[in-house]
Amino acid sequence: DLKHFGEARLLMRKWMPVARRVIGDNDRLMLKMRRLYAEALYRDDSATLDDLHEAATTLEEAERIARRVFGIAHPLVADFELVLRRAQAALRARETPSPAESA
Repeated sequence: DLKHFGEARLLMRKWMPVARRVIGDNDRLMLKMRRLYAEALYRDDSATLDDLHEAATTLEEAERIARRVFGIAHPLVADFELVLRRAQAALRARETPSPAESA
């Protein structure tokens, strides 16, 4: 919420491999860390197209894991679906040329 996206990305890149080793990919905390990392990527105004792709891919994988582990009715799955839609919308907006660019 404070928009410290660069710091959040660095923190998540440092600690996600540690968390993955200790608690595994299927743990709720690990899934939340992946979501926060992806949000730090796609919500940043200076995000590159690669950042947006990475965010969408990260969220797709995490949503798939959450769905498998917790079931489709779990609130965490609904949260991932919402954040994934937002990341995909940001990606589409960046990939779609504006009318001024295509003219």
